Amino acid sequence: MYSVTYHRAASLSDAAKLAKKDEAKFLSGGMTLIPAMKTRLAAPPDVIDLTHIAELKGITVSGKSVTIGAATTHAEVANNAKLKAACPAICHLASHIGDPHVRHRGTIGGSIANNDPAADYPAALLALDATIVTTKRELAAEKFFKGLFETALKDGEIVKAVRFTVPAKAGYAKFPNPASRYAMTGVFVASGKEGVRAAVTGAGDDGVFRSRPIEAALARNFEAAALEGVSVPSDGLMSDLHASAEYRANLVVVMAKRAVMAATG
Repeated sequence: MYSVTYHRAASLSDAAKLAKKDEAKFLSGGMTLIPAMKTRLAAPPDVIDLTHIAELKGITVSGKSVTIGAATTHAEVANNAKLKAACPAICHLASHIGDPHVRHRGTIGGSIANNDPAADYPAALLALDATIVTTKRELAAEKFFKGLFETALKDGEIVKAVRFTVPAKAGYAKFPNPASRYAMTGVFVASGKEGVRAAVTGAGDDGVFRSRPIEAALARNFEAAALEGVSVPSDGLMSDLHASAEYRANLVVVMAKRAVMAATG
């Protein structure tokens, strides 16, 4: 057993001071960090728990603007009545993350900071053209997600919240791994004043990405029928024991159709 010191941060300033410790890791839900520590894939000397910081919690819907605190759990996102009225697609997404235990412990901030290539939220935030608010700056989702398990976060920088404008229509569909419930392929589509955006998770070799062929077809007609005959190249898609790159390319179109059907009712 290796030694680890647990710190419960009471505020963001408290967390920032603690973060100056060498190789300290932030904990927000712990759905990835704790298993990694149990299997010795991670062995931080200090763990800084962010889950008790009040300013990181909560959901605010003000007109067309939505702000979700980083320490808000998936279950809270899934069940928030105001958010469900404004953007039901993100509530639907949150309700299908993992199992009840994961949904009641895991947080949106922890998920996007980890940026697992098969996580659900990155697709939503990329398609919604969301802004990630940190302790140091504000970043567009397009610039925040950098690759497999990689983000633009710097040492000691903490995700405070995510913010986005309510789209006219949005939907999400995923083909889940039957064991982990992670997306083998998931597609989030959103239509708003700035046009149509479609983001794919679980399929890309380099993590979440936007699908231009899907976006082009839906920009002409935001209906599932518009995707008939559309193909997505398999280059750059993941191939593993669960599915080949070619299979995932087909799944992207299938999930996009389902997402559009969910968005259009």
